[in-house]
Amino acid sequence: LMGLQWKTQFGPDFRYYRRGNFLDASSISRAGGNNTASRSDERHFAWTLDNMLLYNKSIKDHTFGITLLQSASKVNNESSSMSESNVPIPSFLWNNMGAVDITDTKYGVGIGTGLSESALSSYMARINYSFKDRYLLTASARWDGASVLAEGNKWDFFPSMALGWRMEQEEFMKNVTWLDQLKLRVGVGVTGNAAVSPYGTLGVISSYWMPFSTGNSQILVTNEPYYSSGSNAMPNKNLGWEKTTQWNFGIDFSFLKGRIGGTIDLYTSKTKDLLLSMSVPSLSGYPSMMSNVGQTKNKGIEVTINAIPVMTKDFIWNSNLNFAWQKDEIVELANGKEDDINNAWFIGESIAVHYGYEADGLWQESDAAEMAKFNENGAKFSAGMVKPVDQNGDYKIDADDRVIIGNKNPRFTAGWSNSFSWKGLELLLELQGRFGYTISTGGEGQLGMYQQREISYWRPDNTGADWQKPIYSQAGGDPYAGLLGFKDASFIKIRNLSLAYNFDKSICNAIGINGAKLYVQGRNLGMLYSSVDFMDLDTGATFFNRGFTVGLQVEF
Repeated sequence: LMGLQWKTQFGPDFRYYRRGNFLDASSISRAGGNNTASRSDERHFAWTLDNMLLYNKSIKDHTFGITLLQSASKVNNESSSMSESNVPIPSFLWNNMGAVDITDTKYGVGIGTGLSESALSSYMARINYSFKDRYLLTASARWDGASVLAEGNKWDFFPSMALGWRMEQEEFMKNVTWLDQLKLRVGVGVTGNAAVSPYGTLGVISSYWMPFSTGNSQILVTNEPYYSSGSNAMPNKNLGWEKTTQWNFGIDFSFLKGRIGGTIDLYTSKTKDLLLSMSVPSLSGYPSMMSNVGQTKNKGIEVTINAIPVMTKDFIWNSNLNFAWQKDEIVELANGKEDDINNAWFIGESIAVHYGYEADGLWQESDAAEMAKFNENGAKFSAGMVKPVDQNGDYKIDADDRVIIGNKNPRFTAGWSNSFSWKGLELLLELQGRFGYTISTGGEGQLGMYQQREISYWRPDNTGADWQKPIYSQAGGDPYAGLLGFKDASFIKIRNLSLAYNFDKSICNAIGINGAKLYVQGRNLGMLYSSVDFMDLDTGATFFNRGFTVGLQVEF
């Protein structure tokens, strides 16, 4: 059949990790204690198989396209680990871990293995139609099944449709010679999310060895806080897909013979049955449960502008600017329009917020009368300590004084990349930024003379300090120290800076190759601007993940 195509694509992904670690008793981390050794192995195997059947047909001004897709993917992870202390001969490292008596507790032997599997299967049908390559229609239907969801809820249906109008093809636009493209788009579709851990819908059982008078015996329980630092979540036999319905309105444009172009997209979406971890009463024996909870809505705008500001015979400057603004809002939760304070979810607010006490700087000696009123109610405030805000004015700092401090996710993101080409030289600069959100740096403990960065802390001769006074204590020091760690976050980062030289074709041909490029690249070089100077707001760490690469690319 003319116009019929069948495509098959298979993509495997195999990785193997082997890690060995030995810490001698004389090492800084062991501080004179017993030596330790550990060995771990991890094998990751994943594959994706796509089968596509395509049919295209044109009849005069009408063009049709039909696509049928069957897709399947699977992920399999196996792991094993062992550890021990008091290795008798340090030169063994982790290579002879059976040399100790594994039943003797002084060797602290630990052994573990793990297996995790998940699979996803999909079926899709899509039809494309255009009339005179001017009026466009796309409609599709997907059926997706995820193994990680509960029985009876693994499969769901996700339709979508989009319309397009290429206005530059219209007769009334023919005389607009500076315009290359002007396309209007509108679309609506449903997408799904099944990003949960495998086996999360099942009742996970943990095994422990308990000491009894007759010896150690194995027990099987859901949670045992005295023998494990971790805890299993409550199983949810009804967990299903999180579904988002989104409307999109867009414009694609290009003019001045492609020198300036871009896209503008406005969108609004509603998500229901969100996949979220909910706190549950401790009486249940579980700390949390993964659930389909409530509804949210989101709106935003995304703009991309591509430009060629300069183009000569030998020199070209390409520039790409993109920025986006978004705002999300909780519409409904498990109990309708009622706030879920335990999970910091509030109707009408963003789904990820910081919730707690506000700080109003530091207490000063001049606040003695005010501090006395709080101290009469059980507080232990003194000059130099953090001053929390008493929202209801009852001179008590309790749960009623907690408020939303800020949004964890940025409202505004932007990126700007520029490439410069001159003869054989290429220079690339990429900037990225996020703006309009709040982070928690954790504050400064000030509990004793520990290693920390140099800060300005309160003293009688430095009352305008940024941080509270030191309080030597093993019980936590100033209980509100963390409140000073909330900071407004915005940054512009140098994401990539690279310089490359392309060798002349005549030189490459003379040595029997098609091309060669010598390049040097720097990644995450630093900040052009940051509202917090002692950490990398991109990663949330107090160190910077800079990287440098020098390479030679050869084409044969």
